Amino acid sequence: MHNGTLIPHLFRTEYRKIVAVLCKHFGFEQVETAEDIASETFVTAAQTWGLDAMPQNPVAWLYSVAKNKAVNHLRRSAHFKQNIAPALRQASGMYGEDDIDLSPGNISDSQLQMMFTVCHPCIPAEAQVGLSLRILCGFGIEEIAHAFLSNKETINKRLLRAKEKLREEKVRIEIPGPAEIEERLSPVLTTIYLLFNEGYYSVSQNQTLRKELCLEAIRLCTMLVENSATCKPRVNALLALMCFHISRFDARLNQQGELVLYEEQDADLWNKDWIAKGAHFLHNAASGSMLSKYHLEAGIAFWHTHKEDTPEKWENILQLYNLLLQTAYSPIAALNRTYALYKARNRMLAITEAEKLNLAANHFYFVLLGELYTGVDNLKAAAHFKQALLLAKTAADKQAIQKKLEALMAG
Repeated sequence: MHNGTLIPHLFRTEYRKIVAVLCKHFGFEQVETAEDIASETFVTAAQTWGLDAMPQNPVAWLYSVAKNKAVNHLRRSAHFKQNIAPALRQASGMYGEDDIDLSPGNISDSQLQMMFTVCHPCIPAEAQVGLSLRILCGFGIEEIAHAFLSNKETINKRLLRAKEKLREEKVRIEIPGPAEIEERLSPVLTTIYLLFNEGYYSVSQNQTLRKELCLEAIRLCTMLVENSATCKPRVNALLALMCFHISRFDARLNQQGELVLYEEQDADLWNKDWIAKGAHFLHNAASGSMLSKYHLEAGIAFWHTHKEDTPEKWENILQLYNLLLQTAYSPIAALNRTYALYKARNRMLAITEAEKLNLAANHFYFVLLGELYTGVDNLKAAAHFKQALLLAKTAADKQAIQKKLEALMAG
């Protein structure tokens, strides 16, 4: 890997680590300073690393430069010397200017602690996702704007407001104690799942960016699983769910970029390694007495990795949806349950249940009704597909619906 591709790669993997460690050292009040030092480190690398001047260990070089820049910042900062340093020294003999610890253990701890900081419930969910992408994943503002189909100015304002709120609330960079860990885990898991869904279901056409979002969500959840304080059953369940979903990522779009619906996917394109990982984490999630929505969704996703169209498969999916709707009702879950009802029982029962939902603003609702009415009342089926076409937002969705409508008309 030459330095034209190495530096962007290292920025993605190392920027977040440097920011997390420096922020933990300085306190969240100086998060922008931590980000500036990390950014300056990579600017220095770009200026210093010629084709013949690549260091033997680029990561160690980055850490050394970041540490030197941080120490120089501390020495220049009269505020730090007069106000912060004495308090730190009094609190613990461990703290000093030079002990900026970029060891693997401290990097991991700092990132995990930062996760709880940026996912604090005092800021909105969209800001939690944005800060996670910036601070925990090393995404640039432009990339975040692209992921949210927004612009840099809007994203910058959102992140600045969120940082200011975290400072106002004096949120500490730490893993919560045993008494509050379960409660504080909830927004962290929600943020990770929102981040994953932003990649998996996003209307963005950038396939590479979308997959990176999914993989970053999996990486963050893996960090939680690898720490004994946060390795809870529902954390394993969420990780299993994301593994099962991403196993089918490459089968969801064809070569033309059109959406391929589940029943038409090529199972040979499903990634068996991800399915095996999902099964492992689902097994680990089976301890304890708490049945979370992640357990139920992971169970549904597990059965969707079975390509065989058997009554047993759809009956299991149906029962899991029944439980999910009792645990965490959502219109989309109700819609998906109706499809499972059709596959497990019969079409007419599913039509009756679907029409009760009346999700008139959702194009998937009309796609489902189009499917259910096909062969029963083709005029109604066509009307539903046309309504779905009007409501669909992405080119991929419109193409998939158009194909169904054309097939119906041809039949």
